[in-house]
Amino acid sequence: IYGSCQRGFLVSLLSGAFVQLSAEMNVLRGYKKDDEDGGANPFLHLEKSAVLQEARTFNDNLINARKCSIILTKVLYLINQGTPLNSTEATETFFAVTKLFQSKDVTLRRLVYLAIKEMAKIADDVIIVTSSLTKDMTGKEDQYRASAIRALCAITDATMIQAIERYMKQAIVDRNPAVSSAALVSSRHLCDKGSGEIVKRWVNEAQEALSSDNLMVQYHALGLLYHLRRRDRLAVSKMVTKQIRSSLRSPHAYCLLIRIACKILEDEERSSNSMLYDFLETCLRHKSEMVVYEAARAMVNLKNVTARELQPAVSVLQMFLTSAKPTIRFAAVRTLNVIAMFHPDVVTTCNVDLENLISDSNRSIATLAITTLLKTGSETSVERLMKQIGSFMSEISDEFKTIVVEAIRSVCVKFPRKHHVLMTFLSSMLREEGGFDYKKAIVNTIVTMIEENPEAKEAGLSHLCEFIEDCEHVDLATKILHLLGREGPRTQKPYKYIRFIYNRVLLETPPVRAAAVTSLAKFGAQCDELLPSILVLLDRCLLDGDDEVRDRALLYLEVLKQKQKALSSAYILNTLSVSVVGLERALLQYCSQPNEQPFDIKTVPIETQPLGETLKSVGEATPGASVHKAAPAASRQDIYAEQLAAIPEFAALGPLFKSSEKPVELTESETEYVVRCIKHVFNKHIVFQFDVTNTLNDQLLEEVCVEMEGSEGFSVLSYTPIPKLPYGQPATAYTLVQMEDPGIVAGTFVNTLKFNVKDCDPNTGEPDVDVGYPDEYLLEDVNLVVADHVQRVMKPNFAASWEEVGEENQIEETFALSSMKDIPDAIKQIINFMGMQPCERSDKFEGDKSTHTLLLAGVFRGGHDVLVKARLARSQGVTMKISVRGDDLIACEVIAAAVG
Repeated sequence: IYGSCQRGFLVSLLSGAFVQLSAEMNVLRGYKKDDEDGGANPFLHLEKSAVLQEARTFNDNLINARKCSIILTKVLYLINQGTPLNSTEATETFFAVTKLFQSKDVTLRRLVYLAIKEMAKIADDVIIVTSSLTKDMTGKEDQYRASAIRALCAITDATMIQAIERYMKQAIVDRNPAVSSAALVSSRHLCDKGSGEIVKRWVNEAQEALSSDNLMVQYHALGLLYHLRRRDRLAVSKMVTKQIRSSLRSPHAYCLLIRIACKILEDEERSSNSMLYDFLETCLRHKSEMVVYEAARAMVNLKNVTARELQPAVSVLQMFLTSAKPTIRFAAVRTLNVIAMFHPDVVTTCNVDLENLISDSNRSIATLAITTLLKTGSETSVERLMKQIGSFMSEISDEFKTIVVEAIRSVCVKFPRKHHVLMTFLSSMLREEGGFDYKKAIVNTIVTMIEENPEAKEAGLSHLCEFIEDCEHVDLATKILHLLGREGPRTQKPYKYIRFIYNRVLLETPPVRAAAVTSLAKFGAQCDELLPSILVLLDRCLLDGDDEVRDRALLYLEVLKQKQKALSSAYILNTLSVSVVGLERALLQYCSQPNEQPFDIKTVPIETQPLGETLKSVGEATPGASVHKAAPAASRQDIYAEQLAAIPEFAALGPLFKSSEKPVELTESETEYVVRCIKHVFNKHIVFQFDVTNTLNDQLLEEVCVEMEGSEGFSVLSYTPIPKLPYGQPATAYTLVQMEDPGIVAGTFVNTLKFNVKDCDPNTGEPDVDVGYPDEYLLEDVNLVVADHVQRVMKPNFAASWEEVGEENQIEETFALSSMKDIPDAIKQIINFMGMQPCERSDKFEGDKSTHTLLLAGVFRGGHDVLVKARLARSQGVTMKISVRGDDLIACEVIAAAVG
């Protein structure tokens, strides 16, 4: 809402400047002898020094308005092109510009206002023109007043605003729409400069401007009122309710009101505010197409919207498909394309109209129509649509080609039997010209087909092999080589991919060669019949000119010669999953302190993965990519680890094992104090981080801490309070808890927020008394679960890892999962309970099967690897037989008991 309102304001602000600059450029074009040169940029080769020298003309006694207009236009052009002016240059030019107030030329005066606005940020002593601007602002010349208001507010700060407050109030309700809009827009900008409290005193004038007959004044007034009240949810709701009943005239204001209503609906339950939803439906019948489309788009973007609720919006968009205006047709088909991704059945009623748009002269509209039909059509229509879109693929831009590719990806999942047609189409697109993003989208779609449909694997790998023969993008080549190393050995004829991979060793850049060496080693580790040939190829790589390629080849060669599956699994198939930033920190700490013990890799934090991620993107861990890419940025957990290490009480706890992915909300967002908790798990301790916000502007809190009542097996060691917590400034308190029994990992903690309260002045925040009084606030409980002690780790080759761990600590249990309705529900809940990473896409369940095997991998607190095989069967509920392997018996017992 804010961004939309701001863009509307900027359009109004800059339109006058654009027209004026265009006029001055037209003057300059008059000097051209030939009309053919009229489109050239007359300011293309301007030099700053020459322009600043010309600007001294402003100091002449007799001002040539036309000449000064051209020179001032040059100055503005340089500033807007990013040419830096130092403080001295800007100040000298600014004072020269002020001399132009002597001229009565309207064009020159408006350029002066623009120059003042642009130079207010870089020149010194700009307030010297305040009196001149105030005079123009209150004068009778309407062409000066609006621009003078904008320029005056640009140079005014919080200390000077009271001097012009009376004039601003008058300008807001001025009968001239341009003056009123300028005052409203400038008031909005003053809020950003720290004058919001003063601008709030102008609410009555803004409310009066909201009833103006002018459309833009209404829009700007509504934008200002919303900005002033946006932090007060009740005030915003009252404002929206009032405007809904009063029926605004401005379609722009209506669109803004729709966006504000949607913001309220997002924050509240829709069922509790049906009036706003009814308002959106009412807007679908508005006379303005702009308002109708905005309402339809808003309904589509609502959270958890149902197919039934979308029906009115789809009906309106279907009418727009037959509009004579291309922009209306484009907007409608683009929005229907979005709906088709989540509710394709609702859009099927528009298929006839979408079919007619396939022959639209605007290829962008035709492309969106076809991609929407691909998502909503039947399996029999896929081939026909692919032929139609293939006829004009060369006529559309890469951006719309990417949209087509994304639509094909959804069709692949919906109609797996059509993989041959879709794969052929994608392979032909790969051979065409295109940018990196376009090619990347095609490669990712082919990879999705390979992973979702086993029947498409070999065809997809073959097309990708052909692509890397002429691939000019290093990132895509390394991704594909990584995929070949992972999927190629599992095909019926793995030997046919060796030639393509080894060609990359001979012909490509060092990053691609390094990735190719790693891919070859994976074939050797999994295909015994290919091992002798792989050893020969790796031996040849020892003569490569790049250090990284030689080092990899030597390592893999020695590992493969041992012919030990466990060794190959550890060093080739399943590499280390550690945080690079954490590894660097651990090595620096180890080297900086004398230590007789060898470096332990288990002290390094595990590489964190996004919540819900079930499979790494292809090439995300590509070994070759590390040759040429910059060091990875610190993850969220790395940042937490650095913050906790800086606190003396936690410095001796050792490396941080895991931080919870999402904060736990311990209060409602509307309460007096907002508290949320993040759990940081160490080897033997847990640090509870409480982020506290004081929402009462008449209170200052001191010595704020969260007291916890420990559960069995846990003891609270210390509290780190917040010394002072003023209004609206979040701060953090910590509670340190020790785990007494390594076998007890779950518990519930009762929390109480305790603090001292001092009453204070709401405006200044200064306390009224020296001594406060103690108070407390009961919070929600915090639960510690098994998943908090487990870090997700991807094992690309689960079978090799399973054999590597061995049966020494294996535990098997059988459970009847009566609370789980079916196998997909059981898969989801088991993953959540254990907090482990699904491997080899075992979290995907095919609905026609009665049994399923779920493969999970993770690292338990302390750096202990844990692997799980869960065999699920459907018989009057769900039965699970679980097998757990790991290098620590306690870790295996904890994981095995997690579901039970």
